Amino acid sequence: MPHLVILYTPNLDRATSDGGADMGALCRELCDAMLAVRDEADRQVFPTGGTRVLAYPAAHSAVSDGGAAGIAAGLGGDYAFVYMNLRMAQGRSAVVHQRVGDALQAVVKAHFAAQLATRPIGITVQVDEGHEVFDAKNSSLHPLFNRN
Repeated sequence: MPHLVILYTPNLDRATSDGGADMGALCRELCDAMLAVRDEADRQVFPTGGTRVLAYPAAHSAVSDGGAAGIAAGLGGDYAFVYMNLRMAQGRSAVVHQRVGDALQAVVKAHFAAQLATRPIGITVQVDEGHEVFDAKNSSLHPLFNRN
């Protein structure tokens, strides 16, 4: 943990010049932002080896009214949507929750600035802290970053 899962409409896989977004770059930017978040004692919040960002285009989607309002507004009817859900383990403070949310939101605003200015797009960023009823981990990644 933490895991940030991104679901998005497949029209964002187009070239940026055609209203798309570089989702691979977004994943890297979000991961880097998560790794940079510090707690109140200036410690890194998320373990480097456990931080993951995954993005998936929806195989099927329907957004809003299907494009009618966008067309009427002169923005086109090719709506896009991005849903981001960060799931992290319990135990972090409200300050850390806010810092994480602010960091993700800053990346999102910068990355999607062109789309937000030129096309109908909705973007949701959600941070959840869960109560796990079962939590097993198997990893050979963590030892790479725990060496002294």
